[in-house]
Amino acid sequence: MTDIKNTVDAAARDAKSAAHDASAEAKSVVNDVAEQAKSVAHDAKETIKSEVNARADAAKGAAAQEVNNVASALRKAANESRTGSPQERTFGQIADTLADASDAISNKDLGTALSDVGHFARRNPLVFLAGAALAGFAVSRFAKASERNGTATAQPDYHGSDDFMPPRHGNADTDGRG
Repeated sequence: MTDIKNTVDAAARDAKSAAHDASAEAKSVVNDVAEQAKSVAHDAKETIKSEVNARADAAKGAAAQEVNNVASALRKAANESRTGSPQERTFGQIADTLADASDAISNKDLGTALSDVGHFARRNPLVFLAGAALAGFAVSRFAKASERNGTATAQPDYHGSDDFMPPRHGNADTDGRG
């Protein structure tokens, strides 16, 4: 009977040891998976951060260029105005301010540039509003010009063409030719 008891005790010790080894192996696998997940998450975070920064820099450059274009247009308008006139001074001041803003946008990170614009707007509300209105007009003109250029080739031109006549009143299924 002692042999059986010894065999059972040995089997129990072996089972306990195997369970302990399996538990340690499972913990090791879980730790490895957790470390890999942390690494993948960190890499994904860095990739996203890099992409966001790249897109923000591209947008910042485009915004700086647009502001610079508006400043150039205002400078041209100031030069074409009568020397010493209020229009010349106003256009010149707004152009200088926008040129400074363009430089600030180009040379600073986005958060700092936005903060500076906010401070400027609080110090010079009328100049800021005038500049914002002019920038809005410039963006609107740019959008309309882009829209015209984009749709000119996309839609056929029926002006002066015999290929199209509007339908007669009351019968939309005919082309008006009989």
